[in-house]
Amino acid sequence: MHLSPFFHNLRSAYAAELDDMRCDSEGLVVLDQRLAQRRGEIDFLVHMLEESPEMVAVVLHRAFRFRLPAAMDDLLVREPEDLPAWDALADSVEIADWAQGLVRTIRAQPAGDWFLCVAAGLEYLQALPQRHERGDDDEDDADGDDPRGDGPPDDGDDGARPLSADDAMDGDAPSREEAAADWLAEQGFERKE
Repeated sequence: MHLSPFFHNLRSAYAAELDDMRCDSEGLVVLDQRLAQRRGEIDFLVHMLEESPEMVAVVLHRAFRFRLPAAMDDLLVREPEDLPAWDALADSVEIADWAQGLVRTIRAQPAGDWFLCVAAGLEYLQALPQRHERGDDDEDDADGDDPRGDGPPDDGDDGARPLSADDAMDGDAPSREEAAADWLAEQGFERKE
């Protein structure tokens, strides 16, 4: 999927914001509690809609259902100054009942409608199937967030260094098994032959 530079950068920042909120210092999953706390701070957060939309957008995490994915795909290729009016996008998006009060508060702000487009775009990106980083702008990595919010992401990382597309094309590149065997040998373990 192609993303505008605006959404490409915000996607990473939004994922990082959710990751920071996900677990406490003891490793317990506290995302729902932290989201509730952040939602309670909406009267303060509305002053940050344009400056730090990724920090405010988390209040609408899991608030959107997307009826017309094509409209969302069109949104994600746009730069911030080219976003449609919220009313033009609203028919493509269903907002959960619990979020209606937040949306009213946000829409009362001068940048509220613009922000709702940004927040919907970020949540749409969250809901896309997960993909691993491939190193090019058209294949953005998924942030690993489970759209249901059931727990920490399963990024499929087994501890081995992922091969890039260039490594996969290179016939001299070691396989994961060979790389693991090399690493174990460097640590003093005998090679299995």
